[in-house]
Amino acid sequence: MDRLFGAARAPAIEAKLRRWFPALQIAVDTSAWFVAILVATVLRYDGEWGKINIVGTLAMAMLATVLQALVGTLAGLYRRRYHYGSFDEVRVLGAVVALVGFVLFWVALIQGGSWVPRSVPVLAGFLALVFASAIRFLARLVEEGSRRSQKGEVEPIVVYGAGEAGTQIVRTLRRSTDSPYLPVAFVDDDPRRAGLRANGIKVQGTGADAVRVAERLGAPTVLVAIPSISGQRLRDITAPLLDAGLKVLVLPAVGELLGTVGAADIRPLTVADLLGRHPADIDPASIADYVAGRRVLVTGAGGSIGSELCRQLHRFGPASLVLLDRDESGLHATQLSVDGRGLLDSPSLVVADIRDRDRMFAVFEQHRPQVVFHAAALKHLPLLEMHPGEAWKTNVVGTHTLLEVAEATDVAVFVNISTDKAADPTSVLGFTKRISERLTAEAAEQTGRRFVSVRFGNVLGSRGSVLTAFERQIEAGGPVTVTHRDVTRYFMLVEEAVALTIQAGALGQPGEVLVLDMGSPVRIADVAQRLIEQADRPVRVVYTGLRPGEKLHEVLHGAGEVDDRPRHPLVSQVVVPPLRFEDVRRAVAVDGRIWVTRETLALAATWGVATSDAPPAFPPGTGLLGG
Repeated sequence: MDRLFGAARAPAIEAKLRRWFPALQIAVDTSAWFVAILVATVLRYDGEWGKINIVGTLAMAMLATVLQALVGTLAGLYRRRYHYGSFDEVRVLGAVVALVGFVLFWVALIQGGSWVPRSVPVLAGFLALVFASAIRFLARLVEEGSRRSQKGEVEPIVVYGAGEAGTQIVRTLRRSTDSPYLPVAFVDDDPRRAGLRANGIKVQGTGADAVRVAERLGAPTVLVAIPSISGQRLRDITAPLLDAGLKVLVLPAVGELLGTVGAADIRPLTVADLLGRHPADIDPASIADYVAGRRVLVTGAGGSIGSELCRQLHRFGPASLVLLDRDESGLHATQLSVDGRGLLDSPSLVVADIRDRDRMFAVFEQHRPQVVFHAAALKHLPLLEMHPGEAWKTNVVGTHTLLEVAEATDVAVFVNISTDKAADPTSVLGFTKRISERLTAEAAEQTGRRFVSVRFGNVLGSRGSVLTAFERQIEAGGPVTVTHRDVTRYFMLVEEAVALTIQAGALGQPGEVLVLDMGSPVRIADVAQRLIEQADRPVRVVYTGLRPGEKLHEVLHGAGEVDDRPRHPLVSQVVVPPLRFEDVRRAVAVDGRIWVTRETLALAATWGVATSDAPPAFPPGTGLLGG
């Protein structure tokens, strides 16, 4: 009722309408029955008034009004349980009218047709329902018209997708008093929906017609109302829209929606939408089986991946959750996001460096973790190309130390976070991560425990992400720097990557590398262009050329690795050859001393698989780390 009379300005008038509205509803429905009885009787006698029992007809009409008021009240039709004119209300109205008509039929039957013929209650029931429903329909038209008149300036939009979400959002927008958008047309690629009209809005073409329809109707905006859409499909849909200068809005992915879709769910298109929506369909029971009630430790807990791991693991109720990082500010931020305290006074916060072997043994002995997620790493490819020794110390020696400590302290599950650059590696980062995968496989072989690695590509929202760099360059007025016109990368939302990583800990067999499905690779130049299109000024793009060790196209699986997904559609399980740390040291040693260069790391990454195991003779240089 509040909606129906939303245009009423004076509070006193509105209060009166609210108070008297049930009586008005009863008056409308009983009047519909009264008129229906009279009309049905006249129709039954073909308009021959002399044959009509006027008193009996009026008596039947009065009985119908009494029954409608009584049954309708008992059914809740006049108790403000339903919005006036809604489908739910009309459904109840139909049931009430049917019951009243049934009673009237028996009364006519008992009277022997002396009041009205027995066919009259049947015909009158249909007429009463039509009359009462028509009044409701007219009331809804008045309601929606009054709302639109109150909105003032609204922006016409074309809705792409006439499915459930599209029709819901159109209905919501047309009824809303404060929405800035007014749907004017649907477009939909399903040929079965051609010409369909929903909530007063017609499907006026397919997606290929979206630009033409928007221009013809003067709509500057297109709303893509397909919550389950993939990143690739969304890119295909939005490219011509953005090229035509149209603004694009979207609805959140299905997993982000709570209940029915509403106006508040509409938001601008983001690069995260374009790069892909990977529904993290996880099995909470399997995760709870190895995380809930267990002692869990996360290395690199202050980083983007590590912090998200901590947040998601916390929801599964581990017995303890130890956050380990050498960055105290990162630990503070993670603790604040996990429990909202951020007081840095919990013994579960550990400031330590995974390079420090003695410290790692002390930490593991104190906390005795049963499950370890190893997210600590150096990851910036250009820096590691210049400083391979640092990559060696953290990504290789640090990982080996953790594996060694985990073996000694009976850790049951060890999940090593790797990268797609470990598949057919060509960079220092890729070589060191490939070595860490093989070291993890070796530890699994020696212990028989579930020591696994998880491999995925670029993560949106992580520190140092290319998107962050692009956004800052655009804010500064450019130029935006891209290494190559055709360079592509895999992207994934950090929440989805971490959810699947946790799931992978339950799926993996000892020594396996679990490769997360990253969807389709995306051209970095396209990402830069989409970001620039959303800027308020033109920005130049400069192509700088591929950097040392950088691939034009990343891969998720290396040569000889099979994409086998026996347990989860988004996780493939790959077997990598184990590698002993002694052999790694042999690969990078020259004359008994450690020489870390990209060449020696490449040798170590393929040791015993694709090499002669003969260490090269490297001259003295910056790779010297000591004996």
